[in-house]
Amino acid sequence: MKSASPKFTPFLLTVLLVAGLAPAGLAADKPQTFTGKVSDAMCGANHMMGGSAAECVRACIRKGSRYALVTSDKVYALDSSDKAVLDQLDKLADDQAKVVGQANGDTIVVSSVAKAK
Repeated sequence: MKSASPKFTPFLLTVLLVAGLAPAGLAADKPQTFTGKVSDAMCGANHMMGGSAAECVRACIRKGSRYALVTSDKVYALDSSDKAVLDQLDKLADDQAKVVGQANGDTIVVSSVAKAK
């Protein structure tokens, strides 16, 4: 009995590799929920300006920083151009929030924000 011809072996390996990676790729498209404190990307978890942390967040945003979410183990930059999302982030400056979106490395593309309960 003969084994598979050598030219079919790379093809079979490619099919198996693609089939094995497909579920991981599909899972990455699902929105995730993150909970943490709304901050800015410049300060992260440690605000340096005088006054309250919420005032610091808003000042840094006015100076061009992006909103960020500080979780228990990571600081994510928040990416959104949606005015309703940005207004909600402003209201929740230095407060706990639940952010729904897609993570890509250290950035979350935000689809919605709500006050964490």
